[in-house]
Order: sequence, then structure tokens, then C-alpha cells
Amino acid sequence: MSAAIHPSAFVSDTAEIGERVVIGPCAVVEDDVRIGSDCEIRAFASVGRHTRMGSGNIVHSYAFVGGIPQDLKFRGEVSRLEIGDNNNFREFCTVHRGTDGGGGVTRIGSNNLIMAYCHVAHDCILGDNIVMSNNATLAGHVRIADHAVLGGLSAVHQFSRLGRHSFVGGMTGIAQDLPPYMTAVGVRGGIQGPNLVGLRRMRPAPAVITAVRSAFRLIWLSGMPRREALEQATAEFAEVPEVMEIITFIRESERGVLHAVRAAEARDA
Repeated sequence: MSAAIHPSAFVSDTAEIGERVVIGPCAVVEDDVRIGSDCEIRAFASVGRHTRMGSGNIVHSYAFVGGIPQDLKFRGEVSRLEIGDNNNFREFCTVHRGTDGGGGVTRIGSNNLIMAYCHVAHDCILGDNIVMSNNATLAGHVRIADHAVLGGLSAVHQFSRLGRHSFVGGMTGIAQDLPPYMTAVGVRGGIQGPNLVGLRRMRPAPAVITAVRSAFRLIWLSGMPRREALEQATAEFAEVPEVMEIITFIRESERGVLHAVRAAEARDA
């Protein structure tokens, strides 16, 4: 079955449109775009040039994926946006392609929900099954691993990383790395503790959740120097992959990881 393109849509002759794609009224598809099968570009949505999109994606009305970067160093060079499968880009969200300085590509995996008014800046790399709630914002070069959740009106500083199954509370600003399985809250976000909801959704053995909670207390709350705490955690939890993932993430951090913050401090921040 061929694509269904509304007569009022603006689709470049150089765009490659897959099978069963639906392009709605007044939608725009620019030059050098590839859209995989079963995608839907709804009324007034836009797909910018040099975008590569897999199958089953939905770009809702007034969303714009593939726009040029908001980077003063950008000089019009060819860069790309690469999108996987089954992503949902809600109304008015924006996703910008990469820059030469960041590797030339912004990449979004599969099965992600990018809610209304969200922004994904140039050179960001997102994994799979991520949820960005309304108005969540990523600066350039951010890395987000699988199953992370960002609350509404949250913001992530450039070059920061969010680990797997991490959770960012609403109206939280993230200025450093957030390790896997951790929850960050506060105007200037700090780690409140493990993301127990996300952990339980993984359905691990109870011992895994206990180990992650114990590792959190050791690394962030014990008062030990960070290096010593990581060494002790490695010795105690070497057989728990989830804890070792946290330790590896911290050791690889270039920006440093967020500090711990108590719930009351997060509310008052």
C-alpha cells in the first residue's frame, strides 16, 4: 500500500516515503528525508532535512523534528537526525539535528514518548523506552539511557548523562550526571534515593532492590570519601550487576554525579 499524502502537504521530491505512511494537511517534509513504513506525520507537523526515521513513528500536529541546531557555532553544515521505531512526538515538541562539533548526529532510539512542548537539542543521544513529560528540556550533547523518565518542566544541562531507569522529578534542574536507578528532585536537582518504582517495574529479585538501596546509602550518605565508598561497594556488591552498573557510571562521569538531597531539602530548594 502506498503512502497517503494530503493534497495540501508540502513534501520534497527528494524525500523517500515508506509504505502506508500518512502525511496530513499542511504538513512539511523537507529535502533528503527518509520516513519508514507505517509512520504518521499529522497536520501542520514538520520533518526537517537530513532526517532518517524508522517505522511506526507519529509526529503530532505542530511538532518539528529535524530542525537546525540552536548553536552559535553551527554554520549550515550537513548534519543528521536519526530516529528509530515506534516513537511518539507530541504537539509542539522540537528535536534538532547534530553539529560537526558533536559528531554530526542527534540520535533517538525506539519506543520513546516525547510529550508536548519538549525539546531535544543538537547532538543528544537517547536510548529506548524513555518518557519526557510536558516541557522537559534537554540541552546539547545530553545522553539518556533506556527507561529513564523526566518529569514535566525539568531541564538537563549540556553534556550531562542520565542512567538507565533513572527518574527526574518535575521542575528539576539537572546540572551533573544522574546514575542508573536513582531519583533526582529539586530546583537544582540532587539524588533523593533509588528509583524504587522503576526498579520494581523491572521485576528483579528482592535482593537486587535491597542491594541498590544499600549501595546508595554507602556511596552518598555514609560520609566516606567517594573513592573509598566505591571500592567498598565494589567489594560488597560485585555479584549484583545493577550496583556495578551504578559504580561504573560514576567512575566514567566527566561532569561528576549529583549529590544526595533529603526530601525536605528538595521541597525547599
